[in-house]
Amino acid sequence: MPFTEGLRKSIERQVMSISGLALGGIDFEQPQGDCGLFGPDTLAWRVHGDFSSMLCGGVSALLLQMLHPLALAGVWDHSNFRQDMLGRLRRTSQFVSGTTFASLADAQRLIERVKIIHLQVTGVDPYGQPYAASDPDLLVWVHVAESYSFLQSYMRYRHPNLSLASQDQYYREVACVVAGLGGSQIPTSVAEVEAYFQRMRPVLRCDQRTREVVAILKNAPAPSRIAVPVGKLMVWSGIELLPSWALDELGISLFPWQRKGIDFAMRRVGNVLRWAVRNGSWHRAMRRVGRLP
Repeated sequence: MPFTEGLRKSIERQVMSISGLALGGIDFEQPQGDCGLFGPDTLAWRVHGDFSSMLCGGVSALLLQMLHPLALAGVWDHSNFRQDMLGRLRRTSQFVSGTTFASLADAQRLIERVKIIHLQVTGVDPYGQPYAASDPDLLVWVHVAESYSFLQSYMRYRHPNLSLASQDQYYREVACVVAGLGGSQIPTSVAEVEAYFQRMRPVLRCDQRTREVVAILKNAPAPSRIAVPVGKLMVWSGIELLPSWALDELGISLFPWQRKGIDFAMRRVGNVLRWAVRNGSWHRAMRRVGRLP
């Protein structure tokens, strides 16, 4: 095996080990011709198919989500993410990739499974406010923080000139997933998302728990020692993607030279990952619908 091919496969294996594919349970290549919830010509497939920008966007999304005290309480009380950050990453990745690229039956199965899990996630946050993961308003917050972060990362590292119409199309497309989970009054355009964030800002807060999430992310484990620098770069790329008001809320400041360094390094790492990964969920789904051999 030529050295370059061996290197490519080694990188690909490490990438796969932190993706939802590591959990198994979904055959992205069957049944033939099934386009799932979206299909290969949608913005959802384009945005969610770029693994490197999705990883950075996932970090950014988690930090945004955890600024909501009720969202944080649900994860804190009912998840082992503090002990198993890679496990949480894999489970989230499986849900996003499954609802995007899997067959229609598998996508619907994942949504129904998460709905059942949500019914068990209830409690009271440290400020005495009750929470329920199935609450439509909370579902929308988690969804908007996630979809916004994925789109921002894709535009930063893959397609900086994506038109406003295409951005709006992406929000319209992915709204069907949170609607299936029980969300309502879902923002479906760039303008609506921006207005939504402005309405939500008085609800958000950064406390000791939030700061612990930031610390955990900064020290998140990598699949191997050699992947540690790349993992840290992706975490800082996710942090750098946050809107300025979220960075202020978290008490994080970045100098212009730091932003430029993160951007420069992440673009190059992203190119390497795109070269290396040839059998991800996007590739398998493209084979299922006949777009790749």
